[in-house]
Amino acid sequence: MRIGMLADTYKPYISGVTNVIDLTKRYLESIGHQVFVFTFGDEDYQDDEPNVIRSPGLPLVDSGYYFNVRYGQRARNLLRTMDIVHVHHPFLSGRLATWYCKPRGIPIVFTNHTRYDLYAQAYFPVLPDGIGDAFMKAFIPGFCASMDMVVAPSMGLKKVLERAGVTNHIEVIPNGVNLSAFRGVVHPIPKAELGFTDEDVVLAFSGRLAPEKNLPFLLRAFNGACQAFENLGLLIIGDGPERGNLEDRVRHMGIEDRVKFTGRIDYKDMPNYLVSADAFVTASVTEVHPLSVIEAMGAGLPVLGIESPGVGDTVNDGEDGFIVPEEDLATFTAKMVRLATDTELRQTMSQKARQTSELYAYERTAQLMLDLYQKVAAAHSGRRRTLRARWIRFWDQWK
Repeated sequence: MRIGMLADTYKPYISGVTNVIDLTKRYLESIGHQVFVFTFGDEDYQDDEPNVIRSPGLPLVDSGYYFNVRYGQRARNLLRTMDIVHVHHPFLSGRLATWYCKPRGIPIVFTNHTRYDLYAQAYFPVLPDGIGDAFMKAFIPGFCASMDMVVAPSMGLKKVLERAGVTNHIEVIPNGVNLSAFRGVVHPIPKAELGFTDEDVVLAFSGRLAPEKNLPFLLRAFNGACQAFENLGLLIIGDGPERGNLEDRVRHMGIEDRVKFTGRIDYKDMPNYLVSADAFVTASVTEVHPLSVIEAMGAGLPVLGIESPGVGDTVNDGEDGFIVPEEDLATFTAKMVRLATDTELRQTMSQKARQTSELYAYERTAQLMLDLYQKVAAAHSGRRRTLRARWIRFWDQWK
């Protein structure tokens, strides 16, 4: 098959969506399919993979995103030759897919990767409560109705989309994770090099340090846990716009000797950092399919999180981690203390976490996605033979 992946941003920008596209593309190409990524900006970036088609775009500050309302001529010509396209961002890429592909009978699959309602609350707190939810209900159902198939990375997100008014049939296919790095030989970084002692129980968080990750809540819970358990450390892996504010909070709380920031690290080193910790903690409720959580489980870390679509679908409460029913600081802190103090429980959960992570190996999830592509393409094979679609493709040859 010739498969087009449409994304508003791609490498070198690092995100969960970028990672999912990369892994799926790699797997599909390995079994003989042609996969093209259509994106914007970074036209001078030297890709280390084939078939990344970049169109010009206006950079949106330093967000990693670019704006344009059309693809370049080369991208348009290639896009018209796809057997199926997969949209990963609805606003720009999604609209362009409906303009360029639907008239030509090319089926479109859309994966909703993001809780747009919660992101609006995180990035625009001055807006009235409910504005993000209202926007999602106004935009997403209509957009999904124009798609040939809608995919949710978790059952929880499927329910969110249905509550927002999406009436399409929604397939649940998890986003994949490359677990090969966690299956082989991993080299833990000595705790002393990270700023802790060998007696410390180290909790880890990895991800972009941004408002939607709810890190101030995590720091408050950690500060409370430190009052109950002396040998406790928090390793924050990653970087982002909130790092300065978070470091200020840590100093204000007087726990700078307990909390260590690694800054941005090379992704290939992530397993070495994670296996150096004893458990993984996250307070984010915006993750629709938390890759960082699955990576942590692949490293054998029990996980503490808050019930939400994504995290709640991944972690089995009491088996491979703890899920707190709601954003309750006292309960979250108490569960954190229990993870820190019960060594035997952590060891039992660690084994289960590794088993759970295998459900999200990208080889498995990419094959599930390929099966869906083939099913959708077969169901819509007649559309490309309609008189209108044939007429449009005829004129495409003369443009």
